[in-house]
Amino acid sequence: MTETVAALDAGTNTLRLYVARVDDSAGGHPALRELERELRFVGLGHGVDATGRLDDEAIARAWSAIDEYVPLIRKHGCTRARFVATSASRDAANRDQFFAGVRERVGIEPELISGDEEAELSFAGAVSGARLDGDPVLVMDSGGGSTELVRGDSSGRVDQADSIDMGSRRIRERYLLDDPATPAQIAAARAEVNRLLDVCPVDLSGIRTFIGVAGTITSMAAVNLGLASYDRTRVHGSVMTTFEVTEMADRLLNMSAAEIAVLGPVAPERAKVLAAGALVVAEVTRRVKVNLQASEADILDGIAWSIVGAGKGQRLPG
Repeated sequence: MTETVAALDAGTNTLRLYVARVDDSAGGHPALRELERELRFVGLGHGVDATGRLDDEAIARAWSAIDEYVPLIRKHGCTRARFVATSASRDAANRDQFFAGVRERVGIEPELISGDEEAELSFAGAVSGARLDGDPVLVMDSGGGSTELVRGDSSGRVDQADSIDMGSRRIRERYLLDDPATPAQIAAARAEVNRLLDVCPVDLSGIRTFIGVAGTITSMAAVNLGLASYDRTRVHGSVMTTFEVTEMADRLLNMSAAEIAVLGPVAPERAKVLAAGALVVAEVTRRVKVNLQASEADILDGIAWSIVGAGKGQRLPG
């Protein structure tokens, strides 16, 4: 069987597209071949933590991104697609306004997925593209509104998962109000992150493979590599030690967004929230105490596999 599918992910900071061709290998097992992977910073979650609503301008930016994606979906002849919305949409009272525009543009019903399903999709995607050093495996998806921690094994089985309301934009808007943040603001943010981790049901001990996905972690990896511009082929699979992660978080927290933006591989939109995201990543890494492997395979890959393996995609209009 050969089929082309599209996965769309509406997160707190970005709206992304993954188009992949499904090919059966000689052994009869499907494989995904990437045709397109696109990202737009739309800031869908801007202000949602304070207002409980999606900003009209953010919705318009998201719709504009979709308008760019639809021709790519059609160009490759995609037959099925899945559009998932995560933390920002979960928190927004007016998400139906956003969803109506998605439905009109893509021709399928957008899905508001739970934190648990978001965690499972991130785990499936990360494990599909990572170097596995042994079980158990922990996947951390550090997003803008939430962080998913998923413990499982290399077969893809999930044992424990939790979606925690601590993400780069949420922590930035609640605690790190100055630019750069004050020591008191950083201390308050760190205390809140650790309070949430203290009650997290996922066991962070004994981890053998620690994989990090999403923009905060991949941007940190790019900076750690000293890249002049972002290069996903070099970022994917790169490793940061606990010391490197915590030292970088401290460094970023003492820089302004403008200073972070000129580092090279960090997009200006990401620079505004990267320090807050790095704080979250560092506090998790302190507890895991295992090298963190950055992965470019993430929830988008998990969404695509859910279409192929679990039949969760919707048929695109003619």
